[in-house]
Amino acid sequence: MNESKQLEIRPVREADLPAIVAMLADDPLGASRETPDDLGPYRTALRRLTDDPNQHLVAAVRGDRVVGTLQLTVIPGLSRTAATRALIEGVRVHADERGSGLGTELIEWAVAEARRQDCALVQLTSDATRADAHRFYERLGFTASHVGFKLQL
Repeated sequence: MNESKQLEIRPVREADLPAIVAMLADDPLGASRETPDDLGPYRTALRRLTDDPNQHLVAAVRGDRVVGTLQLTVIPGLSRTAATRALIEGVRVHADERGSGLGTELIEWAVAEARRQDCALVQLTSDATRADAHRFYERLGFTASHVGFKLQL
């Protein structure tokens, strides 16, 4: 198990993209939808994310190695008495770091940042097939309170 004190959570840099895209592609779902050999679209997306103050794309780094990532989106709104909410997306932990507590540290970072941004709640979605991820989020206090829908465009 790795020492968490050596972990840095910081904004993603362009040089981090190969490692992050490799993590996105490192599972049955991501393998069919990610293109690690073509970083062009990811560079474009990173520029858009970096330019938007409501987007927080972070890398978890040990030494000089990217070992995890997530995106936190701050969403102002009118519902819930004009509550601002945060959406956690794209949580990934490198295969050799799974079980080390890194995922918990990433989610705790996201929740703390959401509080710092005066969000009233934090939400996330997880593919229906990811039973282990669902247990992980429930252990961290999230509840499966809604049914999500997607429309592929």
